[in-house]
Amino acid sequence: MYKQVIEYIAGQESPQKEILHEIRRIIHGKLESSEEKMRWGVPTFAGGKFYVVALKNQVNVGFAITGLTNNEMKLFEGTGKTMRHIKIHSLEDVDEKKLAYLIELVNNKAVCNEC
Repeated sequence: MYKQVIEYIAGQESPQKEILHEIRRIIHGKLESSEEKMRWGVPTFAGGKFYVVALKNQVNVGFAITGLTNNEMKLFEGTGKTMRHIKIHSLEDVDEKKLAYLIELVNNKAVCNEC
C-alpha cells in the first residue's frame, strides 16, 4: 500500500504535491509506527484516523472526531459525524505546530473502529 500512497502524491499538481509531502512528513514524525495505505481513494494513516486528499485549490487533512469533546471538534471544519478536516491552500499555510497538536489530540482521544 505504501507504493500506492507514493504514486498518489506523485500524481498531483503543484502546490498540492508539495503540501502532501510536507503533511506526510509531519504525520510520520508524530506517528512513527503508523500504518499508511490507500482507502476511499486517498492516503490514510493510523487505521483511518487521518487522511489527506488533494483537491483543486487545496489539500484537506481529515481527522476522526468520535470521542472528542464539542470544543475539540470546533478545531476542525466540516459537519461530519465521524470525520472533520482542515484546509491547507499553500505550502506556507502548513502550520507544523498546529498540525502536530491536532494529530496528537486525535491519536490519543479519537475512537476509530475501522473508520
